[in-house]
Amino acid sequence: MINNQGSMLIRLIATYIGAVIGAGFASGQEILQFFILFGYMGLAGVAVATVLFAYLGALILYLSIKLRSGSYQELLSYLLGNWAGRFMDLLSLWMLLGGLAVMLSGSGAVVQEYLGFPGWVGILAALVVIAMVIFNGVKGLLLANVILVPVKFAAVCMIAVLAILYRGLPEQLPAISSYGISGNWLWSSVLYVSFNMIVPVAVLSSLGRSVPPRIGILGGIIGGIGLGFTALLVTLAGLAFYPEVAGYEVPMLYMASGVNAGLRPLFALLIWLAILTTAIANAHGFASRLAPDGGKRYRLFGLAACLGVMPLTVFDFSSLVRFLYPLFGYAGLLLLAAMLIVPIVKSKRKI
Repeated sequence: MINNQGSMLIRLIATYIGAVIGAGFASGQEILQFFILFGYMGLAGVAVATVLFAYLGALILYLSIKLRSGSYQELLSYLLGNWAGRFMDLLSLWMLLGGLAVMLSGSGAVVQEYLGFPGWVGILAALVVIAMVIFNGVKGLLLANVILVPVKFAAVCMIAVLAILYRGLPEQLPAISSYGISGNWLWSSVLYVSFNMIVPVAVLSSLGRSVPPRIGILGGIIGGIGLGFTALLVTLAGLAFYPEVAGYEVPMLYMASGVNAGLRPLFALLIWLAILTTAIANAHGFASRLAPDGGKRYRLFGLAACLGVMPLTVFDFSSLVRFLYPLFGYAGLLLLAAMLIVPIVKSKRKI
């Protein structure tokens, strides 16, 4: 029983981290826009995001287990009520599709810029892997995360640590001419968590019938701390390479090349694997919402989502991050506010 629970905890942590560390995070572009461009104040933003990730991860899993949810629709109805829940439900579907488009675009960017193949090769390869996972349902999702997430987590941390050791942290940063996604580091941090919780809500809420309560809460907390730790390392590495890092589509690979150019293809492959996990999570979240019981309809919707977002992959990866992610952040504020307020209000009513 202990071994089974330990295995479930590991898979749960990997699934949570995998749902967040995708193309934007692992490439460094996301961390650049939300934290690095604020200089050392971006580190305070990372601290706020870490606390929110740990709390919200545990909360989502606790409520999903309590409601025995099979998709995020039940969780949204609990948090927002019927009308607002339906609105957020529809909005979340579009956000999952948009996130999937960003992941596929990131896959093409990495393969084209750092492996020397046409962008469509990276997009097609990602589609094949996603299809294989979707055809195996929830088991495929958990297995893919157990295999891929530790690899990408280690890769991102390794690149960041090597970059910090290679450059060292500057005592003074040059004047920050840009202010990231918003003009305030705290607001940028809130927006970052807001848009990044859409996929975890969709994925974790689908596990409410198969995860024990204690394991769910612990998995959410550890997963959130892991996300914050990784964001901290990437932010420090970006500050070490600032300001030149701000001009690259994939900042993490630029930093890796600065440490050792010969390692660039290996790191590019690892970053590409990192992209896959969030792409898989987006496709699964979309499919599990429309077909919570799995089966042929689940596979059909998962594949339809991948094919439906293909036209968006013609846009630059960094352009999609700058345009869609803040938009997702503002759209997700309603859900973020509900997660922070509604459970407290409802628990007080019972007292």
